[in-house]
Amino acid sequence: MKIDGVFSGGGIRGFALIGAYEEIENRGFQFARVAGTSAGSIIAALVVAGYTSKEVYQLVDEFDLPKMLDTRKTIVPFSIAKWLLVYWKLGLYKGNELESWLKEKLAAKGLRTFSDLPPDALRVIASDLSNGQMVVLPDDLPKFGIDPGSFSIAKAIRMSCSIPYFFEPVKLRSRDGVNVIVDGGVLSNFPIWLFDTEHVKKVRPVLGIKLSPSEYEHEKHHIKNGIQLFGALFETMKDAHDQRYISRKHVDNILFIKAEGVSLTEFDLTHEKKLKLFDIGREQAKKFLNKWSY
Repeated sequence: MKIDGVFSGGGIRGFALIGAYEEIENRGFQFARVAGTSAGSIIAALVVAGYTSKEVYQLVDEFDLPKMLDTRKTIVPFSIAKWLLVYWKLGLYKGNELESWLKEKLAAKGLRTFSDLPPDALRVIASDLSNGQMVVLPDDLPKFGIDPGSFSIAKAIRMSCSIPYFFEPVKLRSRDGVNVIVDGGVLSNFPIWLFDTEHVKKVRPVLGIKLSPSEYEHEKHHIKNGIQLFGALFETMKDAHDQRYISRKHVDNILFIKAEGVSLTEFDLTHEKKLKLFDIGREQAKKFLNKWSY
């Protein structure tokens, strides 16, 4: 059965999304259109490329996560250089390794630009800090004077994953100058509204997969220093828009995955923790799909 799917952001906890994808796949569902933010955009892109859940897990599991932390070379220790990198480059890590990896894996399935996909097959969210606007890719690219069909899918995912201060933002050159683009989670971490709009009849069932306990619960933030304050600020900000939207919508079509105990940027994640996250996503998807009346 064909369905539309939306994958939320959640950093490294995105391994749980892969487990959920496996169970969805086992039930015979196939995604016609997908959307996502940040980590969810990575999974969405691999899904639309035609990778099975097992292939997605293998690809992500084999990827050297610490390698993704591609800092710029400096002559001073990183403990000192990191403050200069944040100030001058706006992020600790370049993010080029992630984009290169995505480009390679998508090209293996014949995907390079959005012209290689059917219309609306994949949409991802990014945040334009220069203009203070949410960006839906590839839909909003004409606003920048860019042909959507010619734009790199890997670049779009890289934009959606640019956690502020952690990864350098993408500087998108347009006819109006340079726009600073960061993680889509700043403005919409779970863009189910792309497929589930009020007063508009759905084309097919929409399934949302969200990395949070429920529409009301939220893992408590423990704030004892400036770093923790920033983390809490970012998480609160990224969830506020979507939480309000979900709270006034029926939640019967949203699979909430409780994946605690792993931080957004835990790039030294052990193999055991990866498996645990995968199993959490799969088991919670089983419980949800057993009662899902699409």
